[in-house]
Amino acid sequence: MQFEINATKREVQGSSASRRLRRASRVPGILYGGPTAPQMLEFSHNELYQALRKEAFHASVINMNIAGVKEMCLLRDVQMHPYKLQIKHVDFQRIDAAHMIHQKVPLHFINADIAPGFKISGGMVQHVFTELDVKCLPNDLPEFIEVDLKDLEAGQSFHMSQLNLPAGVEVVYHGDGDPVIAGIVVRGGGSATEEAGAEAAEAPVVSKPAAAAPERKAEKKGDKR
Repeated sequence: MQFEINATKREVQGSSASRRLRRASRVPGILYGGPTAPQMLEFSHNELYQALRKEAFHASVINMNIAGVKEMCLLRDVQMHPYKLQIKHVDFQRIDAAHMIHQKVPLHFINADIAPGFKISGGMVQHVFTELDVKCLPNDLPEFIEVDLKDLEAGQSFHMSQLNLPAGVEVVYHGDGDPVIAGIVVRGGGSATEEAGAEAAEAPVVSKPAAAAPERKAEKKGDKR
């Protein structure tokens, strides 16, 4: 699926100009990549906000219309206001239909409700990955990848090698082995995703330094006679 979005060239740059754009319900942005120099752009906040609400927009080829000229690109970064529903800045990257691209694609888990481990054994589905980095040509980029859990028994796991990938799509994974995508955990039993702890990269745990003991005030010693 491909989306289309309109953009206007942004002539004035700087933080003051960006604030004026936002007050006018416009969003400053940039289109970079390829042999062409980066272009400073602006977008309708409402049009962009509505597009960003669609999951597929984040993992699809986008045709950007700039004064009647269309550029093929991917969404790369969105900066949101910390507490307002306001887009502060957006980045897009140019792509070429003839060259491979890397993009994160969401996973859609299906048939978990009829999996024997869930329906019969009363287990709980655990997801280790919710998206994957894929490599493909722009026209082969999928909106999502399905993970069918219908045959999963209690204590079993679904591995990356079991994915049914669309033609021309390859998963990019830099770890070792065949990582777990999801598993079914049974209360009181072993977790199907325990092995994923070693396979999926985890953030290092930084221990807090122990709090310093409160300094004791020196006692005044009077002369005793």
